[in-house]
Amino acid sequence: MKHVGSSLLFALLLLAAPAFADMGKTATPLKVAAGSKAESHTTAGIEHYGLGHWDVAKTHFLEAEKADPQSAEAHYNLALVLDKSGDHAGATEHFKKAQALGKNNHEIQQSEILMKHLKM
Repeated sequence: MKHVGSSLLFALLLLAAPAFADMGKTATPLKVAAGSKAESHTTAGIEHYGLGHWDVAKTHFLEAEKADPQSAEAHYNLALVLDKSGDHAGATEHFKKAQALGKNNHEIQQSEILMKHLKM
């Protein structure tokens, strides 16, 4: 019976997966400029984000944003992980900062998830 229950749970999770897909499913974190004070934390955050370690990625992206508060990419990456963790208000705040700071960054300005958060 335990095996049947596990199989049923797995099947239900597979069927429900599209319902839980966030609006940023194709959004990926961005690298910062080489030599930026935020570079090491951004690199580590991107690695953990790719592995689905949202809490660890969030810690690194927070540190990246603290190291370089004027980095549009640091704010954008933090917004992505906040969205993944369900903090949509926090994500929106950092998407706004990313948009304002990254006027020349096409990836930020054309980001679907950013536009959805800012309702553009």
